[in-house]
Amino acid sequence: MIIGVPKEIKNHEYRVGMVPASVRELIQNGHSVVVETNAGSGIGFSDQDYIAAGATIASEASAIFASAEMIVKVKEPQAVERAMLREGQILFTYLHLAPDLPQTQDLIDSKAVCIAYETVTDNNGGLPLLAPMSEVAGRMSIQAGAQALEKSNAGRGMLLGGVPGVEPAKVVVVGGGMVGNNAAQMAVGMGAEVTILDRNIDTLRRLNVQFGNTAKVLYSTADTLEKEVLAADLVIGGVLIPGAAAPKLITKAHIAAMKAGAAIVDVAIDQGGCIETSHATTHQDPTFIVDDVVHYCVANMPGAVPRTSTFALNNATLPFIIELANKGYKEALGNNPHFLAGLNVIDGKITCESVAVAHGLEYVAPEQAIA
Repeated sequence: MIIGVPKEIKNHEYRVGMVPASVRELIQNGHSVVVETNAGSGIGFSDQDYIAAGATIASEASAIFASAEMIVKVKEPQAVERAMLREGQILFTYLHLAPDLPQTQDLIDSKAVCIAYETVTDNNGGLPLLAPMSEVAGRMSIQAGAQALEKSNAGRGMLLGGVPGVEPAKVVVVGGGMVGNNAAQMAVGMGAEVTILDRNIDTLRRLNVQFGNTAKVLYSTADTLEKEVLAADLVIGGVLIPGAAAPKLITKAHIAAMKAGAAIVDVAIDQGGCIETSHATTHQDPTFIVDDVVHYCVANMPGAVPRTSTFALNNATLPFIIELANKGYKEALGNNPHFLAGLNVIDGKITCESVAVAHGLEYVAPEQAIA
């Protein structure tokens, strides 16, 4: 199979679909890899590094999309990239279709085989290809929030951990999954006063054992959420419903009643955000202010630390890329229901139910679609 790795073109996105070591694995499995020139330059890999691993270099993305049987990316294809997809071509990347109707429609029209990292599951009900980026984003959210609290960024002018004799910032983490867990770890480590909210009793038990008396773990009711958010200096939104648009748990009324200069980091923004006042921002212009509350809503947070993020992502995706290349998508997906859960669009049909529901479009079971 010919695998194509284009250079990412989203704003300040420096990650790359495959590092040279991953390319070498594909070559050893008998496949060909075409990489766009300078695709890995943002994380310190030259074209020569890819050539040494066995890849060939293409001067532009159009050549890759024209020749490759499978496209491996990091972020969702932008409009110019979607226009180059063709019928039967495999696209393997993050998609986040639920809040993005234009992308969904373009992928339907392309009739490509579109497999989303974020909806592939595992035996434990986890999301193995989303987890590494959730870990990165969770940890980054505290760095971003700490900066947003600085007065120069219109924040309250607070040091997250305080100093002796001065109280630390109050951090409220909404959602105790991978993002929330990693955010809480960082916030506790920096000396903040941390509260984690979740509705899953098993998750609350696990967090309670993990954090002990270093963080407060609470069941999330409407009353508790409102009380904690209004008292917070920094709120981290880390709620996820796999494949679906994030629920708007924090409302405009909550934002209006928060402390002036408080900050919010909406890590769920890739899935539309869990805060009613959120809209996606970029690393170039990461924040905006609503009712004196600083909002950080960058849709590709891990792109700011692309080397760490790319290696973490490749560690997770490489076995799936090899399986697709070795077996083809029908066998690879058909023999693995967890991998099949990653199929979002094929031959003009939506095969992820939460995406179909989000856009009011027809859903076709993935088993039926690949038959």
